[in-house]
Amino acid sequence: MRIKAAIFREKSGPFVIEAVELCEPRADEIIVRVVASGLCQTDLHARDGYYESAYPAVYGHEGAGVVHAVGSAVRALQPGDHVVMSYPWCGACANCACHMPNYCVHGRRLKSAGTRADGSTLLAQNNGAPLYSAFFQQSSFGTFALTQERYAVKVRADAPLELLGPLACSGQTGAGAVLNVLRPAAGDSFAVFGVGAVGLSALMAAKISGCDPIVAVDIHDHRLALARQLGATHTINHRTSSDVVGEIRKIANGGVRHAVETSAVPAVLREAVECLMPAATCVLLGSARKGTEVALEMPLVQQGRMVRGVVQGDSVPQQFIPRLVDLIMAAQFPIEKMITFYDFADIERAAGESAAGTVIKPVLRMAHD
Repeated sequence: MRIKAAIFREKSGPFVIEAVELCEPRADEIIVRVVASGLCQTDLHARDGYYESAYPAVYGHEGAGVVHAVGSAVRALQPGDHVVMSYPWCGACANCACHMPNYCVHGRRLKSAGTRADGSTLLAQNNGAPLYSAFFQQSSFGTFALTQERYAVKVRADAPLELLGPLACSGQTGAGAVLNVLRPAAGDSFAVFGVGAVGLSALMAAKISGCDPIVAVDIHDHRLALARQLGATHTINHRTSSDVVGEIRKIANGGVRHAVETSAVPAVLREAVECLMPAATCVLLGSARKGTEVALEMPLVQQGRMVRGVVQGDSVPQQFIPRLVDLIMAAQFPIEKMITFYDFADIERAAGESAAGTVIKPVLRMAHD
């Protein structure tokens, strides 16, 4: 079928919307009429060559929409169902077999290679040439997207689809790091470094868990102001503070029980570890280029402090995304406060304003005739 998609033709170039051809779904695949798609830092990392991606390509991995067509073997979904398209996994490796699909051994390739596992693409250009178009096995920067049935999560029909796409990545990454990994008790101290979409999702989950104090650290005053609205008890501007670690230790009487680091800046990760009390945990969520290293003082680790990375919030999407949707509907996870909507035609402006930090979570609304 003929669709419109945002094509990226060269490293660090612009997004250009063009008409392209979407292939028919295979037996286990579905076509989704995309209502809206979040634009994530990961999409910009792909644009700028962080991954082994080929060009020309179509990105997008926070798509939400309505099932348009299903393959012959699809049983759990039908046309008209509302879905969020989440991350892919192979289903056969050792980690998938242990119910850890977010750590799939082949996950990186399935997310960023731009093809199905067998090397085929989902989209073709006007001249018939392949278009690398299976980013996170969905490439949701288009009016329609194709994905496998198991990567699509059915959600309640009364929830606003235009808000739900970011749950596929930033929402479940941040909230899952808190609710699935750290699992704080009421009254536990918490700090988050970087309050973009991932950090704010973690912060809202910390508030839901009853954490106190909740400290937010960022370089943008408007983000820190929103963090206060969403539950932060204290905020620190990293640009103007001369001693971030000292301030956090003072606020939390010696150190926090839980810290989340989203920037992937080595010096900031070190601060997130240094602000921990003994026997506390720091979770790294930020995505760094290959070869990025960080130095830590060994006595910090000897005192029981733990530092670990988390992918996709240790979430099983079929279970966790509906839970987040319920929290949205109960006004406990007000994701709309961090979202700025853009028409699909304005994707290049959305990318620029996201990179500049002037908006937190851009969401592209797709126009359908």
